[in-house]
Amino acid sequence: MTIKAIGYAANHSFSRLKPLAFERDEPGAGEVQIDILYCGVCHSDIHQAENDWGNTVYPCMPGHEIVGRVARVGAGVARHGVGDLVGVGCMIDSCHQCAPCRAGDEQYCEGPNSWLATYNGPMTPKAKAKTGENQYGCDNTYGGYSNTIVVREDFVLKVPETLPIEAAAPILCAGVTTYSPLKHWGVKPGHKVGIVGLGGLGDMAVKLAKAMGAEVTVFTTTKEKVAEAEKLGATGVAEGDKQAYAVLEKHFDLILSTIPEKHKVDPFLPLLAHGASYVSVGALAQMPGWNHQELIMGRNTIAGSLIGSIAETQEVLDFCAEHGIAPDVQLIPIQEVNEAYKKVKSGDVRFRYVIDMASLKPELEDAA
Repeated sequence: MTIKAIGYAANHSFSRLKPLAFERDEPGAGEVQIDILYCGVCHSDIHQAENDWGNTVYPCMPGHEIVGRVARVGAGVARHGVGDLVGVGCMIDSCHQCAPCRAGDEQYCEGPNSWLATYNGPMTPKAKAKTGENQYGCDNTYGGYSNTIVVREDFVLKVPETLPIEAAAPILCAGVTTYSPLKHWGVKPGHKVGIVGLGGLGDMAVKLAKAMGAEVTVFTTTKEKVAEAEKLGATGVAEGDKQAYAVLEKHFDLILSTIPEKHKVDPFLPLLAHGASYVSVGALAQMPGWNHQELIMGRNTIAGSLIGSIAETQEVLDFCAEHGIAPDVQLIPIQEVNEAYKKVKSGDVRFRYVIDMASLKPELEDAA
């Protein structure tokens, strides 16, 4: 049996997102069906819809910052019940067998097709489903720009009721993408953390690092964002401020880059303290070279971090609820998603867009 569903999808790299009627399988054993209330707009959604990474499967229905309520459960479901407030992030399955999966790091799954993304199918789609070589039995998956979704219960998160529901959505990607490296590199009270970029990821990175007790400095190419950083309790530094950079040499225990595009690493290496790391989370692109002498002389590291595990996603939801942390969001109807994409691409955004899925009602009525 199937469920009639509707959402917004792109049919080509150059096309606008438009309504698409489709079907989802009813929840089977160990699965839950979620009525989607809100879905965040992530910069990755835009990259994927426009095939910037050269791996998009069309139609592409983005959305991996999903908050909703459980509508139905399949046989044997124990973690979630009908009516529960829940979330779905970037992953909906993994191989469960490889070393990273057994260690609870599903986002680094080394299975035949890697992990199964909430949209755009397996991360490494080595074969079409019809060949029998794809372990997930699908070429594509449709994400949260839709009215409903069906997911394995162990990839569904519990959203604390104390969080603003609409603001909880970006925590499922922007939140965990910055929380995971802050946790992995052991940020604690008194540490000095640099955040490169103050977009959706940078905003969450500042708030999380501050809540962990760190002293935070934000580096931005937009002078207006220096004041925004200071409102968040961080020190703001504009790109090209040579005096500020000189004062901050050997200063940071960790520098976290949230910039979603290719950018230079070299200007930040002299700012790392002995043994410190520069970690990139925002750019899935080949980066320019860097000065190896800087790394060698300080025993420093250039590293990367990919989203976060299911356990870390639950941790960051709970952490945000405990510390009263939430991203700044603006609700939009889904009919304005293409305009929102333009503003995100131009950098003309001071918040995270979140789609109110109640706005899908006209399309649902038309499809009925």
